[in-house]
Amino acid sequence: MKKYSLMLAASGALIATTAHAQSSVTLYGLIDAGFAYTNNVFKSATSHGGLFQATSGNINGSRFGLRGTEDLGGGLSAIFVLENGFNVQNGKEGQDSRLFGRQAFVGLSSTQYGALTLGRQYDSLVDFVAPLSATAGTFGDTDFAHPFDNDNLNHSLRMSNSVKYTSVDYAGFKFGGLYAFSNSTDFAINRAYSAGASYNWGPLKVAAGYLQINGSNSTTNTGGAVDTAESSASGQGGFVIGAGTQRTFGGAANYAIGPALVGFVYTHSQFTNSTSFGSAHGDVSFNNYELNGKYNLTPAVTFGLAYVYTDGHVDNNGPRGDDPKWSQIEAQAIYAFSKRTDVYIEGIYQHAIGQGYVAFINGSGGASSTDNQVVATIGMRHRF
Repeated sequence: MKKYSLMLAASGALIATTAHAQSSVTLYGLIDAGFAYTNNVFKSATSHGGLFQATSGNINGSRFGLRGTEDLGGGLSAIFVLENGFNVQNGKEGQDSRLFGRQAFVGLSSTQYGALTLGRQYDSLVDFVAPLSATAGTFGDTDFAHPFDNDNLNHSLRMSNSVKYTSVDYAGFKFGGLYAFSNSTDFAINRAYSAGASYNWGPLKVAAGYLQINGSNSTTNTGGAVDTAESSASGQGGFVIGAGTQRTFGGAANYAIGPALVGFVYTHSQFTNSTSFGSAHGDVSFNNYELNGKYNLTPAVTFGLAYVYTDGHVDNNGPRGDDPKWSQIEAQAIYAFSKRTDVYIEGIYQHAIGQGYVAFINGSGGASSTDNQVVATIGMRHRF
C-alpha cells in the first residue's frame, strides 16, 4: 500500500509539472522617462514661450502587462494580453484612466489557421503599416507621429469591443482584419473595421492597410469602438479628429542594405462632417508622405532620420482661405547599454503652411504660437 501511494504521488507530481509546462504567464513592461524642451508653446492670447518638461513615453509609452498562453493540444492555444499604460512621472494611468487601456484581449491561436481574439486591440494599419514607419515602436513612435496622428499610425485610438483575426505567416505573407462593435442600439454609430496585409521577401518588406470609423464624433455613444477623450488623456499633447466617417488607407515599404534600413510610407485620411478644422460640419483630408532611414553604426549605437510632408485639405475653410500643410524633420540617436536598457536623444522640427495654421508636434505639450515648433528630448528606456 505504501509503495502504491508513492507511485500515485509521483504520477500526480509529473502531471502537475507537465500541465505547468504547457501554460505560462509573463509579466513584462517598458519605462520611458526623460526631459524635453519645446519652444513657442501657446499659453494664452497674451502669453507664450519655451516649455521645459519632465516627460514619460517620448518614444514608447510607459506600460506594464501580463501575457499568457495555455497549450490546448493539436497546435491550438488559449492566449491573452492585459496591458496598462501609465505616466512614470506622476504614476497616473493613461488612455483616459483605463486600467488596461493599451490592450486587453483573449482568444485562440492556431499554428495552422492563425489567431482569433476579442477585446481592446490595435487596428490593421497599426499592425501592418506602422511597423515600417518612423512611428514604429522600434523607431520614434510617439513623438514621430504624423500631424495630429491623423492616420492613427501612432495608435492614439485603440479599438474597443473588437474581434480580430490574424493569419499565420505563409512564406512571408500575413494578413488580418478587425471589426469593432458600437455596443449601441444605433448599430452604425461609433463602430470601426479594418484590414491589412504584409509581405517580407529577403531585405524587402511591404505592407498596406485600411481603417474606417463611423461616428467618432458621437456625443451620445462614447462607449463604442473608440473614445476620442483618451488621446488627450494619454498626455501625448495631440488630439483626435472626430468625424461622421473616417477613412484611412496606407502603404509602406522598407529595404535593408547592410546595417542601413530605408523606407517610404504613404497614408491618406479623410474625415467627413468634422468640426476640428474650419467651419462646422466640413470635410477634412490629409495626405502624408514619409521618408525614413535607420543606420546601426555599432551594435550599441543607432541613428534615425525621417521627413514627413502632410498635405491637408479643408472644406468650409472660412477666413483662412488656404489649405494647411506641414513639414516635419525628425532625428534620433540611441545608445544601448544592453538589450533592455538604453538612452536616447532626439529632435523634431515642424513648419506649418497656411494662413492661421500653427505647428503642433505630437507630445510637445501644446500647440505653437507660430507656424514653427522645435522639440528636443533626452531620455532613458528600460524594459523588463
